[in-house]
Amino acid sequence: MGVKNLWDILESCKKTLPLHHLQNKRVCIDLSCWMVQLHTVNKSHCSLKDKLYLKGLFHRLRALIALNCSLIFVTDGSIPAIKLSTYRRRLKSGTEATQDERDSHKLSSLRRNMEFSRIVKEAKFLGVTLGIPCLDGVEEAEAQCAVLNSDSLCDGCFSSDSDIFLFGARTVFRDICLGEGGYVVCYEMADIERKLGFGRNSLITLAILLGIDYSPGVRGFGPESACQIVKSVGDSAVLQQITLEGLSFAKNIKGSRKQGQIIRCSNKDNGSDRGMNIHGSEHDLHGEEQFLQAMDAYLKSRCHSADSEAVHRVLAMHPFQRTQLQQICAQFFEWPPEKTDEYILHKVAERDLRRFANLRSTSSELGVRLPLDQKNTLRFPGKKCTDSTPL
Repeated sequence: MGVKNLWDILESCKKTLPLHHLQNKRVCIDLSCWMVQLHTVNKSHCSLKDKLYLKGLFHRLRALIALNCSLIFVTDGSIPAIKLSTYRRRLKSGTEATQDERDSHKLSSLRRNMEFSRIVKEAKFLGVTLGIPCLDGVEEAEAQCAVLNSDSLCDGCFSSDSDIFLFGARTVFRDICLGEGGYVVCYEMADIERKLGFGRNSLITLAILLGIDYSPGVRGFGPESACQIVKSVGDSAVLQQITLEGLSFAKNIKGSRKQGQIIRCSNKDNGSDRGMNIHGSEHDLHGEEQFLQAMDAYLKSRCHSADSEAVHRVLAMHPFQRTQLQQICAQFFEWPPEKTDEYILHKVAERDLRRFANLRSTSSELGVRLPLDQKNTLRFPGKKCTDSTPL
């Protein structure tokens, strides 16, 4: 889920950073977003049974492990109540369709959901063997990621759902590229505030105007006109304006306007803006109560709190389970144990060296000399490596 056109609006704030920018950072991952990306990229090349999406995940994880990047998977929980009507509308879409066709659509949707649930379950299993914990969200995974980020429990979030900013995220990695010259695509809320003048409240208002799964948006608004409205009111006052006046606050755009004046936008809105009377009927505004519910969905999202047992559990260190990793790589990829070791053990060794360097640096600052314990050093290619090297 995301806000219509929001990534385009935020384009000027996009940064491409080298992969090592993630070194020594704790990052949470909206797992469904990653699996959708990996499955979409690979489904045209082979069947699901080849599990290229899972291999893609494995290689992403091993690259981040080598950077001593602490990872937390976050998955979706139940569908928010306000979002259920959207799903029902999708199932009932196409009034001319026969009942058999609608039943067929429901069945295929169910099968897709079951298939995707299996994909996410496989990804979680792979993560566990690599020492990556998973936090099952109460509702939206991106909302839970945002809570961890806004409470400074992680340095950033991987998600392609633009509404993660509306839930309060400060640093979002939209994409990742591996290999030589590897990089991440990053958006910082500080840049959005500084360059565009949009805070969290402004982004929530843009979502209400442009459309999200919680709300279809307001007819007649495109990106440019919506941005003009939000900027004219200001981040600190815009949600209060909606609460007090509904969407009629639009009449105050750029000074007083004559009653019944039509707002029109430039061609930059790609034809999505049509004339709209700002004193239109409640029906034309899709019901202001729905917009207030959308505001609450972002400002009062249901998530595990920072001091909850579930969050404390995923913040703890979790062991690398070498034997179990070999087993699932044999099951999913038909790799012999030696191939799995070849892929992962030197990455774990790199991570451990970075950890030790960080520990020695901190100890040195405190005036403590930390010797290298050769008995506990990870050996490569790994025949002496234990099954429970902590990640």
